[in-house]
Amino acid sequence: MSVADSVLERVPQAYRALALRHRELLKFGVVGAITFFIDTGIFYALKLTILSPKPVTSKVIAVLVATLVSYVLNRDWSFRTRGGHRRHHEATLYFIISGIGVGLYSAPLWVSRYVLHLQTPFTSRLVEEIADFTAGQIVGLLLGMAFRWWAFRKWVFPTDHEQARPRDRAMAR
Repeated sequence: MSVADSVLERVPQAYRALALRHRELLKFGVVGAITFFIDTGIFYALKLTILSPKPVTSKVIAVLVATLVSYVLNRDWSFRTRGGHRRHHEATLYFIISGIGVGLYSAPLWVSRYVLHLQTPFTSRLVEEIADFTAGQIVGLLLGMAFRWWAFRKWVFPTDHEQARPRDRAMAR
């Protein structure tokens, strides 16, 4: 029995059908939770040590490492039942979309720091840390995750039906 099956056995019957219907989203969420901790750990390790004057750079590095882990987990677990593309094409699309995601993850932190000036000496260290966490780890995460969920399903891991449509149109011409 797989881990997923043993977890599903413990879910009340009323919710089990809902969980099965949205299993890709749930798996994507679990991968997101794992990579959130990776991202947060690396972000704060860098921001509080060697890259303390460069929080946005710390964020970009953290997101890039988390993205590598995310690709492996999403490909082999979250979206494994989808058709996808050949591996090199799929990986290229994944990292292009994730690159856009890096911008979406980092933009709120950049706005917080450099537009709203929520940093010392303009504010206290406590306010700076709360603003960094809120902008970088919550707002940025939600923006990036929503975009990546939509884009991965549409372009990187399409269903066989979605992947066949453009070819069918080209053949009909």
